[in-house]
Amino acid sequence: MASATDGLQPELVWKYFAEISRIPRGSKNERQISNYVFQTAKKLGLEAVQDKFMNVVVRKPASPGRGHVPMVCLQGHLDMVCEKNNNTVHNFLKDPLELVRDGNVIRANGTTLGADNGIAVATNLAIMEDKTLQHGPLEFLFTVDEETGLTGVNNLAPGFLKSTTLLNLDSEEEGELYVGCSGGRNTDGIWKAEFEAVPAKHVAVKLHVKGLRGGHSGLEIDKGRGNSIKIINRVLIALSELGARIASIEGGNKSNAIPREAEALVFIPAKNLDVASARTGEFNEIIKAELKTNEPGLTITLEGIKAKGKVLKKSLQKKMLQTISALPHGVMKMSADISWLVETSTNVAIIRTEKRRIVLTTSQRSSVASENDEICQTVANVFLLGSADVKASEGYPGWKPNMDSRILHIAQETYKSLYGKEPAVKAVHAGLECGIIGERYPGMDMVSFGPTMVGVHSPDEKLYIDTVGKFWNFLLGILKNIN
Repeated sequence: MASATDGLQPELVWKYFAEISRIPRGSKNERQISNYVFQTAKKLGLEAVQDKFMNVVVRKPASPGRGHVPMVCLQGHLDMVCEKNNNTVHNFLKDPLELVRDGNVIRANGTTLGADNGIAVATNLAIMEDKTLQHGPLEFLFTVDEETGLTGVNNLAPGFLKSTTLLNLDSEEEGELYVGCSGGRNTDGIWKAEFEAVPAKHVAVKLHVKGLRGGHSGLEIDKGRGNSIKIINRVLIALSELGARIASIEGGNKSNAIPREAEALVFIPAKNLDVASARTGEFNEIIKAELKTNEPGLTITLEGIKAKGKVLKKSLQKKMLQTISALPHGVMKMSADISWLVETSTNVAIIRTEKRRIVLTTSQRSSVASENDEICQTVANVFLLGSADVKASEGYPGWKPNMDSRILHIAQETYKSLYGKEPAVKAVHAGLECGIIGERYPGMDMVSFGPTMVGVHSPDEKLYIDTVGKFWNFLLGILKNIN
């Protein structure tokens, strides 16, 4: 049976892409693919080291006459996101991916394709094998668990890499060069949950905020989208003036997502129920008008329900609502070096009412470490002023754009000479392994690029065949032009 990649160029890249597609390699299940890379390097007669985390580094000597060139590292991650359609029968722990060619596209049958970041793995393996290429001494770094914890890159040992220049092959749009990313950290505010009996003549209602678009808290933070937790808090403050007492509040699902929905169980004085309903309707119109362009699906509703339970103590309710109101959310600062790039932001992400505590999770991002420290400190101090305990995660470092980067300039000139136009130079307000590598190996000069992919992390993932050839020629051109 013919392979979907038969006859595609560059032949070695597609050969290896097909081979690794037969190897299960979901995040935290990389032993088999790591061993494959290590053993392939050994068969090719190359120096290879595999650490206890299953990261692999391979070294290839310079081609003839290129021994004077500084060593360069080509880097990608071994793991992939494992998602499938509901009607697809597939075991990611043992089944190979079924590749399908649709015109100019390679996809998988009902599952993620794993081009993120399998195309980097295949490309590195192809360069490892090809003896006709012109390049200086090379390192190939294959990391694990990028998608679910950055475990591999976080555990790179000192001295594991010898290069001072790194080409990260984990971007998703041909013709774009990435030169920076944000670092991130979560800051949680935690209140001890103190409850008391529902006051007499109060009736139960459910307050809902729905229909928001949400999105990635880095990539969409500058799009002006609504935050369900901030919105429901505005309504709850107004209802509190009518004697409303909160039993619980829930909103958001992930720390790296802008919350789309929120709800609160509230007890309202029966005599004020009509006024509370009218006030909620007013907020529905007011906030829909504020967000009419970005959030056309927003709805804020109040419905009567039958419920029993207890309510938060008045003092705790007041502190919590005031704190949420005071918490910043959104873009804090734009980059001075790249005009359209968000440099620093914060997201009010998740709130949960538990039996013994109320937890509010926020996430902060910045490509400048000191600015991330400052916004984290701001958020923590708001929590402290609201009598909450503060818990901060370790986070991950950012990668500050360096527009004077030598490898960036080489990449720009190479692309222009090959394709007759300037590549787009970008940074991303999200985490990349480059940020951690830069922290582990100070002074590492880095740039990130790749072929075009769409729908990554979903069964709709597609890799555009023609861009793989352009990406390959571009990469070889950079290696040839480094002196």
